[in-house]
Amino acid sequence: MEIFDQMLSRYEIKTQDDLLNAQHEVMQQITLAGLYRGGFFNKAAFYGGTCLRIFYDIPRFSEDLDFSLLQSDQNFNLTSYFDIIKKEFLACGKEVEITRKQKQRKTNVESAFLKDNTEIVDLKFRTAAAIKIKLEVDINPPLGFKTESKLLLQPFSFMCRCYTLPDLYAGKMHALIFRTWSNRVKGRDWYDFEWYVRNNIPLNFSHFCERVIQFQSLKDIELTRSDFQRILKDKIQSVNIEMVKNDVRPFVKNYGDLEIWSTDYFLRLAEMISFH
Repeated sequence: MEIFDQMLSRYEIKTQDDLLNAQHEVMQQITLAGLYRGGFFNKAAFYGGTCLRIFYDIPRFSEDLDFSLLQSDQNFNLTSYFDIIKKEFLACGKEVEITRKQKQRKTNVESAFLKDNTEIVDLKFRTAAAIKIKLEVDINPPLGFKTESKLLLQPFSFMCRCYTLPDLYAGKMHALIFRTWSNRVKGRDWYDFEWYVRNNIPLNFSHFCERVIQFQSLKDIELTRSDFQRILKDKIQSVNIEMVKNDVRPFVKNYGDLEIWSTDYFLRLAEMISFH
């Protein structure tokens, strides 16, 4: 059995969503291994929901791989890591195709798409269930975050540089409050918010403020914790909670966890946030 299939066999797969989520997660882990071999984590750190899933076992799946350089570098280019990632997949029994996303405008994000290039996946590409993951690297990151080394055992043992939990929390709350999607919400943001509160993780408020400044999320305001609470509560009261639930359902095993979700529930969670 190939390494990819061995890794996949560790998952309990009962539905098509289960299979797709597991395939994405195995691809994510192999990609991290390739980046490690290429020395990527000497200059960058892993953050976002997939980091939370892989290293803290949050019970919901994720799709994309988000990274931040440790220092700004406008000349950074993801393509220099493509070959080493492809070699890692070949060693695990899969051939992949990696495409750099062409920027339509100048941004601080370097993006690429990684796809499984096997026959069965070509078939998947003709349906809604494309097996594809996106890599994004913030090349001009908001600073003021800390990192730590986390151990991953698959497809081999290696260390991955990650944001610490309070900084992951800060990034997640910035995304939840200020994400500018016009026609939908990202339920995974709200799932993660609940997880941070439940696990009593303190939010690094200074890093949250750095992100607000870097992304120009607010104009001419020196943010206080009271401002944060007010803006968060306004966001909670404006969002359609049923849309939030519908977005996150394909990524969770136990739909019953979402039954309590309501505007009032998230307002109560907002009152329970602790700060670092």
